[in-house]
Amino acid sequence: LAHLGARPLLALDLRLGEGSGAALAWPLVVGAVALLDGMASFESAGISGRDASAATA
Repeated sequence: LAHLGARPLLALDLRLGEGSGAALAWPLVVGAVALLDGMASFESAGISGRDASAATA
């Protein structure tokens, strides 16, 4: 991680060396992918730009 300049997803100070950190991080990765995959885009949500009436509210 230091070579890549990255930070761990979970810093739980595990020292087992048996992939337990990966097993704990997997649901986090799956959830992040589901969130990104399920997000609506501006186009799919029908949002074309800022509404003039919303600017005065």
